[in-house]
Amino acid sequence: MLRSREKSSGQGAYLEINNELRPVDLFCYLGARFGPPNGVQNLLRTDQSDNLVHWDWSLLYRDVPVYIWGTNFRTDLIVGAGIEFGEFERLELVEQIRADLRNYGPQMREVRGRLEHWTEFVNPYWRLTRAVASLRVKLDSLNLHSPLGSTFATPLNLVENEAEWLDLTDRYAEAFGLCFGIRSMLPVWAEAFVNLLIYILARQDIKSDARLLDNVFRQQIDIRVKTLHINCTGFEKPIDYTEPSCKRFHSLINERNDLLHGNVSPDKQKFNEVFFLGTVPVFKEYRSFWERTIDVDINAIGLSSITDEISTVETFIDYLLSCLRPDIRELIRTASNKRDLAKNHENGRFGILFPDHLVDSRPVFRGLGDGGTE
Repeated sequence: MLRSREKSSGQGAYLEINNELRPVDLFCYLGARFGPPNGVQNLLRTDQSDNLVHWDWSLLYRDVPVYIWGTNFRTDLIVGAGIEFGEFERLELVEQIRADLRNYGPQMREVRGRLEHWTEFVNPYWRLTRAVASLRVKLDSLNLHSPLGSTFATPLNLVENEAEWLDLTDRYAEAFGLCFGIRSMLPVWAEAFVNLLIYILARQDIKSDARLLDNVFRQQIDIRVKTLHINCTGFEKPIDYTEPSCKRFHSLINERNDLLHGNVSPDKQKFNEVFFLGTVPVFKEYRSFWERTIDVDINAIGLSSITDEISTVETFIDYLLSCLRPDIRELIRTASNKRDLAKNHENGRFGILFPDHLVDSRPVFRGLGDGGTE
């Protein structure tokens, strides 16, 4: 497996083990065969998951140190000078460890039994928050707030300002798509927050019963909101769905349904009235060219109300937070700002396993005459 050299090259060897050996299998194998991690990196790490090296076994082959480090992205294998060790030896070592796993089955199961099993998943509320914010930035960048309507009061004005009109229609066409996307997501954004509350705070008797938990999530959104303080822990006061922010949110849901399902509602979607004598139109009032074209779409798509609707969701979420105990409120605020959340397989416990940043490092070997590592 390892070939001894009579003369040292003065150069250590660094190689990576990725998923040729699953890190959890390698960890359990090393623990079963050599006992707990014994390397100096275990002393340098802080008692949390934010470390460059998470575990370290320092072994000795003859007089040559061999270090095995578990990091965020791979297992680092570091072999001191005096051993011929390259890619061929790395693959041979992997194969020999893989073959040796069966000899330590019971001991590995004992090590694995001490490990907590978690599954990481993406927080839907965080994802939607980012999506709404990103689309809003794009929408604002189109600079649609200039008073250009009067410039195109008549078709004659349009001929005189054709280039400006074409540029304006292109920007508004993009704005309508962005606005539709934002308005479609707003109720889902709020619903994702409600679901996050349920996921984290559901009573243990509900959380531990898959059918009960599934039943809670399947309820209509207004029922889910009204029963939050019943199905969840951590609430300081009950949810009052007659509270103004809840009423505005409920109206937003109805607006979203009309938008997504293409509901035809002449009273809500009207923009003009006209009389006819046979085939002769008699307008109730004249409207400018602008009012008959782009302005119709502005009102139909809800471009002018987008700011208020975003505020409706934010106010609704603030109200739900206000009903929580202060300590739980801070927990939810922290969780809602995290992309990566986690669930414990054994008890369904919620967790945040890692910081927002990811760190990486690797040893650097320099030829220092008699051999050295930095």
